[in-house]
Amino acid sequence: MHDSSPVQRLRTSGIFSLEGGDFDVENNVWIVGDREHAIVIDAAHDHEAIARGLGDRELMAIVSTHGHSDHVNAAVALADLTDSPILLHPDDAELWHQVHPAREPDAPLLHGEVLRVGGMELSVLHTPGHTPGGVSLYAAELGVVFTGDTLFPGGPGATGQPFSDFPTIIASIRDHLVALPGETVVHPGHGESTTIAEAAAHLDDWASRGF
Repeated sequence: MHDSSPVQRLRTSGIFSLEGGDFDVENNVWIVGDREHAIVIDAAHDHEAIARGLGDRELMAIVSTHGHSDHVNAAVALADLTDSPILLHPDDAELWHQVHPAREPDAPLLHGEVLRVGGMELSVLHTPGHTPGGVSLYAAELGVVFTGDTLFPGGPGATGQPFSDFPTIIASIRDHLVALPGETVVHPGHGESTTIAEAAAHLDDWASRGF
């Protein structure tokens, strides 16, 4: 059995590896769909736990919000188990290949593209800054946006790593996320959710502080 809600959150724990360092992290894995079909947003750490969360639903796609290891490290095993495609923005190909050097993603995620699952539509928004190929997924009829590591309750995602850029992530949030309806619920890649209105209220402060 699985939750009949169109949006489920699984929490998985593991290691985030970057620039020779290993960090313990807990990730949100979002499952979006109906009783028959679903997509997985960010296959993190434990493909078997994600498969259990899917139950007997058909997995239509594994959607990666960006290429950091903790968001894609279970993607290939889950894809092999479920015979489903992996989607990633092409600007994160280099990060992807650091984790999966022998496997290409199956299809690109491009700005303006629409993914359909279980009668729902998710619009792809290219929101770079945390990584060059970071994307968010906006489901208008559900009133939610999945932001990966672009936007959290406390501010924008980290930009201290290679391939990251602070002005770019602020522009992404300003141009593509705070333009959404204020009541839209923000489901990030880690931690708890927030709203677009809450983010919009703090954006200028975040930008001036230069996280």
